[in-house]
Amino acid sequence: MPKNSKVTQREHSNEHVTESVADLLALEEPVDYKSSALNVGGVPLPPRKNKDVEEPQDPGEERPAWNSKLQYILAQVGFSVGLGNVWRFPYLCQKNGGGAYLIPYFILLIIIGIPLFFLELAVGQRIRRGSIGVWNYVCPRLGGIGFSSCMVCFFVGLYYNVIIGWSIFYFFKSFQYPLPWSECPLVQNGSLSIVEPECDKSSATTYFWYREALDISNSISESGGLNWRMTLCLLAAWIVVGMAMIKGIQSSGKVMYFSSLFPYVVLLCFLVRGLLLRGAVDGIAHMFTPRLEKMLEPQVWREAATQVFFALGLGFGGVIAFSSYNKQDNNCHFDAALVSIINFVTSVLATLVVFAVLGFKANLMNEKCVVDNAEKIMGYLNSKVLSHDLIPPHVNFSHLTAQDYTEMYGVIRTVREGSFSELGLEPCQLEDELNKAVQGTGLAFIAFTEAMTHFPGSPFWSVMFFLMLINLGLGSMIGTMEGIITPIVDTFKVRKEIFTVCCCTLAFLIGLLFVQRSGNYFVTMFDDYSATLPLTIVVILENISVAWFYGTEKFMQDLTEMLGFRPSCFYFYMWKYVSPLCLVVLMFTSIIQMGLSPPGYSAWNEETASERFQSYPPWALGMCFTLITLAMLPVPVVFIARQFHLLSDGSNTLSVSYKKGRMMMKDMSNLEDNDETRFILSKVPSEAPSPMPNHRSYLGPEGPSSLETTNTSPNGRYGTGYLMPTTPESQL
Repeated sequence: MPKNSKVTQREHSNEHVTESVADLLALEEPVDYKSSALNVGGVPLPPRKNKDVEEPQDPGEERPAWNSKLQYILAQVGFSVGLGNVWRFPYLCQKNGGGAYLIPYFILLIIIGIPLFFLELAVGQRIRRGSIGVWNYVCPRLGGIGFSSCMVCFFVGLYYNVIIGWSIFYFFKSFQYPLPWSECPLVQNGSLSIVEPECDKSSATTYFWYREALDISNSISESGGLNWRMTLCLLAAWIVVGMAMIKGIQSSGKVMYFSSLFPYVVLLCFLVRGLLLRGAVDGIAHMFTPRLEKMLEPQVWREAATQVFFALGLGFGGVIAFSSYNKQDNNCHFDAALVSIINFVTSVLATLVVFAVLGFKANLMNEKCVVDNAEKIMGYLNSKVLSHDLIPPHVNFSHLTAQDYTEMYGVIRTVREGSFSELGLEPCQLEDELNKAVQGTGLAFIAFTEAMTHFPGSPFWSVMFFLMLINLGLGSMIGTMEGIITPIVDTFKVRKEIFTVCCCTLAFLIGLLFVQRSGNYFVTMFDDYSATLPLTIVVILENISVAWFYGTEKFMQDLTEMLGFRPSCFYFYMWKYVSPLCLVVLMFTSIIQMGLSPPGYSAWNEETASERFQSYPPWALGMCFTLITLAMLPVPVVFIARQFHLLSDGSNTLSVSYKKGRMMMKDMSNLEDNDETRFILSKVPSEAPSPMPNHRSYLGPEGPSSLETTNTSPNGRYGTGYLMPTTPESQL
């Protein structure tokens, strides 16, 4: 018999062990009722095996485990640290007060991020199941939370892997000099070669992104057919993800050693290189100059809360899935604090890198602006439109500095105040260039790529940058897919390898939607509507189910037994009051923001070579609301089904199962609580523990009631990966 089983515990320990009917029936491995100690029908029993000899356990029943603590931490870091840390956090920091934005972000990380991250780690590690099994166990009527998490993971995985495909395309295009987006292409116009008009009106990097990479259509309604190059890149991305996931954590854990650590190597290299660039200090100074008045704006706190929420991957199920492969005595409290701090430091590091490079780019753009406008002024001087008396005597047009141009610009603007706008001169302020905030694909595939074209050895830096993006995306995709695969495999007992291949194949086929010429618009749609509101609601329900339905005090007691110490009362109040309140406020502000912002997208216009806002057509609006509805639908469906007993929660019924050619079945659905206790423990009700709730026994703060140990227990085996030898599972 396994050493971890409660029967063995009863035999070798003086401590009392409380077992509920739910524990024995839902988790006990099925046994032949004829050979069980529960046989009351007079059926002849076969010779019993020596109970001192441990039965060999089916290796397939053992839950996989991480090879090392480092591998687990890298997996959690790889999942939480993603593309958003590189291209979303710097944008929010610049937009919302520079260095002042770090204050609300850090406050919300403490009161929302770390407590909820700790909660997900703890329930996954304690129950050792994926999100579906965890929330079915904690609160069966809210068991739809796990299915909603899987739906959101699937939606996010569909378009997130497209971004990896884009990065793969740019990665392979980087192996040439000069980089293909460094100059505008030439086209033949009769006997003349002219610059491509679309590129001439925008920029080389912008043209390459929209025309060469995406070959984008003018609106979401114009499909334009598949972009075959991006289709191949998407296929490659799903093959990589499938190979990383095929063996579960045995394969993905090894991938994490590279995919989690390599981005830090690249970021540090870029930081060192960026700090040596001219103008890097201007970018960093602009970034961290605090604008404290911004902290008074509710919008800043809403965006900080949203960023904290998504930066840690809350609600996706990946955090729960990864922690479910831990030993139950693992210090998940330390893990929660460590991963959260690493995530925050990574965001700050990425911000330093981004604005060091953008500071360099802003200086280049400002110098170009000065040169172009100086040529205009010289033309006006030669044509007598402007008088030479307007030019300060110390200004030398052959060595014109930004300060000289600013002084000259001010004089001309003052003297020619009435007709100044006709001259078409620009102020060429460095601050204006630095204030041009970009995020997402605009930062990674346009602004950053343009800056890298001016680096010495630009192909090397481009290869490193896009390889970093691939690894950042891969780490997040592994966690996202684990949030789908682990709960489905745990719940429906499908073979992991087959399900992984089927899931990746289905996702690739649906993902063809995103590699049409209009695919970028669908990526925007899924990013805006498939995750934000559904995940917020999912995490609210997670928090409430643990803190209010299961009980914060009971959960703290479980953590005490699991960790060996009682977590700070800070978590008690965060889980029970502060975090739910903050999440509800975030949910309502997100709904209000969604209602106030007209649903639409930025469409690329080929003729003007610029973006313009377009509203979604009716069918696309229907698609937006369908995404939200499908993501949240499992919650009310499961609740109604279990409320009206249309769906069993598995707490008092043991289903039919087959093992080694025998059929075993126990049906306990018609037994009363006292009958269940007597049937399982062979005790009269007065000797048994107090009755449990309808889904799990409740163990109050006073601890388990006294039970006399006995050796006449059923000879079935317990799942050793599910129970902790020293902790009665009925407490959870």
